[in-house]
Amino acid sequence: MGPRGKFKPGKGNKGRANKKKGNFKAKPRKTYSLYGNNKDNDKGSRKRKFEHNSNNEIDKRPKTEPKQLPPELSSESEEEEINDLDLLRSTFSNIDNKMKAIDSSDDEEVEEEETKLDSDDGNNDDNDDSIAGSDDSAVEEEEDDDELLDNDEDVKDLYKAETAVEEKEDENVEEEKLDADDIEENEINANDDPFNKHIAYDITENLLETVQTTPVLMDKSELHWPHLRKLAVQIPKTDNDKNTLNLISLAEDQKFAPIVKPPERIHVSKTNLADLFIKPQIAKHVSTGNKSLSSRAKEEPLPLTPFQAELFSVLNNYQDLLYTERTFSNEEEIRFTYCLHAMNHVLKTRRKILSHNAKLEPRKEVPEIFRDQGLIRPKVLIIAPFKSSALKIINTLVDLFVPNEKGHIINRKKFESDYTGNELFMPKTRPKPEDYELLFNGNVSDDFKMGITINKNSIKLYSNFYSSDIIVASPLGLRYILGAEGEKDRDYDFLASIEFLVIDQAEVFLMQNWDHLLHIMDHLHLQPKDSHGTDFSRVRTWCLNGWSKYYRQTCIFSSTLLPEINSIFNKKCYNYAGKVRSQNPIEYGCIRKVFLQLPHVFHKFNTNSAMDSIDARFNFFVKNILTQQRDPMMKQTLIYVSNYFDYVRLRNYFKKEDLSFVQICEYSKEGKVARARDIFFHADKHFMLYTERYHFFNRNKIKGIRHLVFYQPPNNPHFYYEMVNLMQEANQYKKAGSTADMTVSVIYSKYDALQLASVVGTERAMKMISSDKNVHMLLTDG
Repeated sequence: MGPRGKFKPGKGNKGRANKKKGNFKAKPRKTYSLYGNNKDNDKGSRKRKFEHNSNNEIDKRPKTEPKQLPPELSSESEEEEINDLDLLRSTFSNIDNKMKAIDSSDDEEVEEEETKLDSDDGNNDDNDDSIAGSDDSAVEEEEDDDELLDNDEDVKDLYKAETAVEEKEDENVEEEKLDADDIEENEINANDDPFNKHIAYDITENLLETVQTTPVLMDKSELHWPHLRKLAVQIPKTDNDKNTLNLISLAEDQKFAPIVKPPERIHVSKTNLADLFIKPQIAKHVSTGNKSLSSRAKEEPLPLTPFQAELFSVLNNYQDLLYTERTFSNEEEIRFTYCLHAMNHVLKTRRKILSHNAKLEPRKEVPEIFRDQGLIRPKVLIIAPFKSSALKIINTLVDLFVPNEKGHIINRKKFESDYTGNELFMPKTRPKPEDYELLFNGNVSDDFKMGITINKNSIKLYSNFYSSDIIVASPLGLRYILGAEGEKDRDYDFLASIEFLVIDQAEVFLMQNWDHLLHIMDHLHLQPKDSHGTDFSRVRTWCLNGWSKYYRQTCIFSSTLLPEINSIFNKKCYNYAGKVRSQNPIEYGCIRKVFLQLPHVFHKFNTNSAMDSIDARFNFFVKNILTQQRDPMMKQTLIYVSNYFDYVRLRNYFKKEDLSFVQICEYSKEGKVARARDIFFHADKHFMLYTERYHFFNRNKIKGIRHLVFYQPPNNPHFYYEMVNLMQEANQYKKAGSTADMTVSVIYSKYDALQLASVVGTERAMKMISSDKNVHMLLTDG
């Protein structure tokens, strides 16, 4: 292959043939970045980090002299940038004497050329050439040639389509620029746009003191909406008089973030996307990309379902959200809503930077109003459990930005190849439960990470984290990069400026490895080790002050409320705008889905703290439960254990006491599992130790259960009735005994209130916890 460079497709196969033969000259590479002026790019090649395969490959691009940055896109002079870095060098540790710069990828150069606010027709032609050639050329050097189209007609059609789109956009580029700038100024002055309200200003000293206090004093209120129903709102408590004094005592041009109010419900029939400050670039694609809409609903002023409108009411108010009623029926609505908010946030950030770039001229000082960036470029982090989940999220982002591939999607084929396939086998003769098939439908790999760069009319997948706007990853995928303290190759700087965090399907992470998620939360907004080419004169003041965590919006979606999820929302979310959580009581609980006539005995034990409850539970089980279950009449007892560490403790005790038992956990091999199931079914062993994580990932039918003991109420409430319903007569070994004396026992404490409420209902759970009685029995009649 000849030297790399940009080429113009021209007509037919001429451009492609010239590219293959190398009959073109390499064009010097532009080295400026959307997020600051990168220098020293002529010092040699740079190492790329965090590609999909996590290999640190050296970029073998030809060395070229960097072009001079156009004055209309320049934010400041080179000399001033160095001075700013010297002034702030003491704030950051481990910074080299020479500031490092990240090489701009080909698509970023195309994007910068496209967004010149005074571009002429000649520049537009160069942009088309870059889209058609430079990006594919860069991908081709790292991957296969499958990113290029296969025949001349495809190349010709693609070129025509892209040229038509570009020409249509270029006709209105100056008008769009003026409108956007006018709107931006109006938003800053009137504080109408929630984005500017939340991001553009510092918080007052009084509010800062409040959010830094532990626990944070909150003003609490309740909202009752038709679809989200009961919402509990918590907003940091501040003294309005002190806020006014702060405003007067400071400079006249000093502005602070306005006082936050509870979210106002959005009405579908009375609101449109413009009123919600949705960027026109994605507003025109909302109705087509929103698959949850009916044909009639698409004609509404606001092309969102009533449920999505209420959800977006909270998201657009930039408040943290904990929603614990995620189901397979509303997951698509939830995913589309937070993807809409994420894309809107990224586009507003990008538009503000480009607008300021055009207004700035080389000067010694950059006014405060032009501070529009964070320390690092990535602004949105979406954490999902499986590749199949990431596939749906990224496709939703694509549908919002470039539907029907009207724009350029770089690395699309590689993405589809990596994130499809690897599906689990679903038997037809003995089908798995419906929720299992829906959850594990698609690629179930839990090791992935994806950087996404948003350009003018293109999306680049597999982009370097430090040149990405959105990161979609699993906890395991990020843990490999974050590493542990003491490791040499660890890196967490890309998490320093996350402004919107989404944790989707949070209950699944508890079945994978909850420590990975906690590790990620602990590495958000830490002091970067390197500057990564940051223009510090453009970094927001609150970001330099280390207040980024108070501006981060966090949204957690789960199918059930668990203590671990509640702990993250209470202790790891610091948003100064406050928190909103769904707080709908559970009326009946999942016990109503048990179709067998059985007594359910709930045993309460007392403990002083959650930490002490671990030992108290074990001692109560050994003294009060195990002594009864060891009776020969209580043969075929299955002990359901939610926590793996509790399982290990019980297993060691059973071995020490030489009890007759078999065991099945998530680390058991298939052969041992089959043997244990057979032994237990034929009553050759008295006990079976069984973990919830194994049941979550396999959902095998354990036959022969006559007595079921829940060491703790299950984290997934529907597992309760699944396990109890396995005790039906058809699954019993008739020679082992009668089915008339079967029992179900549950051990709980006041710290199991959330899990207990999912089983028996909120009102009944509160009575059982506050009651003086330690034993409660419920009878299901089938």
